[in-house]
Formats: sequence, structure tokens, C-alpha cells
Amino acid sequence: MTEYAGFWRRFMAFLVDMLWITPLLSLLLYFSYSGELVSILEFSELKTLLIYNILPILVILGLVILWFWIRYGATPGKLLFDCEIVDVRSGENIGLGQILLRYLGYMISVLSLGLGFLWIMWDKRKQGWHDKISGTMVVIHDEATVPLHQLEKYYR
Repeated sequence: MTEYAGFWRRFMAFLVDMLWITPLLSLLLYFSYSGELVSILEFSELKTLLIYNILPILVILGLVILWFWIRYGATPGKLLFDCEIVDVRSGENIGLGQILLRYLGYMISVLSLGLGFLWIMWDKRKQGWHDKISGTMVVIHDEATVPLHQLEKYYR
């Protein structure tokens, strides 16, 4: 039986992910400024900062997260809490199109002041807006219940 990963489990996984994302983000920001502190005094400097420093760093960070989703079907935090991102129809690994839609859905969930993430608490399948947009869900991975099609390859 499929058990959906609820809000609090996913929130704890998010906090664990922040333990590795924050130092990585800090390191990237540090090197993008050549180790110097930058003060923002004018709008033109803020615009330059966003376009040339922060945007590329967010792209790099996004690519790292996407790589985890492609390779493991979860971020390190989700893996620690035995969660896995799967296709809502088949229960199988998600494809590249779903991964990109899920990431876009993250942006929508963030821009809605987090309502897309809070939606997990009320949804019957514990899906956030990013899950609904991409056709994914987060389940608790149970190694004791491996799908038969995966077992077949070991017994041939």
C-alpha cells in the first residue's frame, strides 16, 4: 500500500536540505564577490547584483537539485526521511519533463507566499501545487515492497 509523505515529514526533509544548501549558497556567493563584502547603495547596483551574481547562483543551485531528482528521485533530506518522488499515475520514477515542471511549480509555490507548500496539509494525496502541476507525489519509500517489474530483473 502506498503511504504518502505528509507535510511535517517533508518539512523536516526541507530543513535537512537547508543544512547543505545554505553553506553551498554561501560559498557560491562568497566566490562570486571574490571574497569582498558588497554594499548596495543604488538600484543599478542591485540590478547588476541580481543579474550577474544571484541569478547564475540560483541556476547552479537549481541544477544541483534537479540532478538529485534525476539520479535519486529525491533530495538528500527526502532520502534521509525515506521519501521518494514518483509519478502519480504509475508510481514509477519521474521523467525529465516532470522534473522541470516540478521545479517550475516550486517557483509558483514560493511566489504564492508558500501556500503551494501548505496545500500538502489539506490534500488527500499530500500533494503540493508543484506536485499537482508536474503529476508527481512524494511517497514513503518502503524497501520491503519492491514492485514486481523491478524484482524480475534480478531473477532472470
